[in-house]
Amino acid sequence: MTTRIALKAGVTRQDGACPTERLLDKGSEWMASRAAVRCAGRGKFSGGSWRRMVNMLFALLVAAACPKPALAAEPIAPALLLAERYRGDIDVSRYWVSEKLDGVRASWDGRVLQFRSGNPVPAPPWFLDALPKQPLDGELWLGRGTFDQLSALVRSQSPDDAKWRRVRYMIFELPNASGGFSDRVEQIKALAAAANLPWLQAVPQFRLPDASALQKKLRDTVRSGGEGLMLHRDDAAYETGRSSALLKVTPWLDAEARVVAHLPGKGKYAGMTGALRMELADGRRFSLGSGLTDVLRRNPPPVGTSVTYRYRELTQNGMPRFPRYLRVRDPL
Repeated sequence: MTTRIALKAGVTRQDGACPTERLLDKGSEWMASRAAVRCAGRGKFSGGSWRRMVNMLFALLVAAACPKPALAAEPIAPALLLAERYRGDIDVSRYWVSEKLDGVRASWDGRVLQFRSGNPVPAPPWFLDALPKQPLDGELWLGRGTFDQLSALVRSQSPDDAKWRRVRYMIFELPNASGGFSDRVEQIKALAAAANLPWLQAVPQFRLPDASALQKKLRDTVRSGGEGLMLHRDDAAYETGRSSALLKVTPWLDAEARVVAHLPGKGKYAGMTGALRMELADGRRFSLGSGLTDVLRRNPPPVGTSVTYRYRELTQNGMPRFPRYLRVRDPL
């Protein structure tokens, strides 16, 4: 049996998939190789097997000739400074202190505002166009206790102008700027003043004399609805990655774990989620029910979601004691 292939030169599919000029060139090569293979394999294949092999080879030829669709580039996460935890073994007087804002981290490279994931923040043009052309690092913030509302707002691909007017871009660092952090504190204040934008503000930085004053300030901040405090060493040059130059101070510990199951509720929570089954990075699992609102119990974070939880301490087995749901650790 002879297989005939008809291709019309110069014709391209309307979707632009396979230019036939290329198929004609490759078709000639394929026909020659087909003849050689048939001669070499004569007597070893049945007619049906031979046809199936030829069809498979031709399908591979067509696939090779078709242009491959371009894959969307993965976002590149910006290199940022990350905090370590305060453990009480430092000279507090050497650090600038600020409130730990319950917001969404965002970095500005002078052109694009990005989440920690590297994805662009879908902010309104007026919000972005007025920002300075130099790199900035800070937190998008609505106020204390508004994280869920803020998270939903900044993730929306159709920005709501009226709601975005309430968002503040709180600057706490100048990427790649020279000098120690004390120098950058002054530069940040000068930059915010010069920009004169309601939505661009410097995070207030202040000093405390010792650990006792730090703990008092922490208690006052938490009572007022704040999350905690941040300490930034005054002489620290700008750097990225996790560093002891930046410390977070909170009355609790926090960590992330992945949701692996929804456990059914009982009693007043019947028909809802009673707890989230969580998995730590090392594979160990625990249940997380405290802190879940009725809204979350009806519509819990999907399996695979990373969740931030708070806990008082670790048990002897290294498991969180009294874990409490805080929020979805949205990579944005």
